[in-house]
Amino acid sequence: MTSPMIKILIAMLLATLSFQASGQFMEWCIADEQTPDDELQRAMDWACHVGGADCSKIQVNQPCHLPNTVKDHASYVFNNYYQKFKNKGGSCYFNSAAITSDLDPSHGSCKFEFVP
Repeated sequence: MTSPMIKILIAMLLATLSFQASGQFMEWCIADEQTPDDELQRAMDWACHVGGADCSKIQVNQPCHLPNTVKDHASYVFNNYYQKFKNKGGSCYFNSAAITSDLDPSHGSCKFEFVP
């Protein structure tokens, strides 16, 4: 490769990375689109009822209720759990139902948390 091409590739790579002012990589936990709804629902039920996630914002008339899909609700719940517990050993695994993303999944009035 030529030197200018390498410089362009490096610039593109750096442009795609999201960094906080402190330099930490920003990462959210979202539902894996390939996971069937019944598996997402089981993982979300665990996170809401046993895991300690705050699921109040996906309830009717709350900011993250719409779109009212299992995938969207699971993404909110998985991220809520992950942000609360990632610094205490919690993961974004959910029996392979979730993945991490460097793209902020917030939409409309639904703001996904990020904890450094």
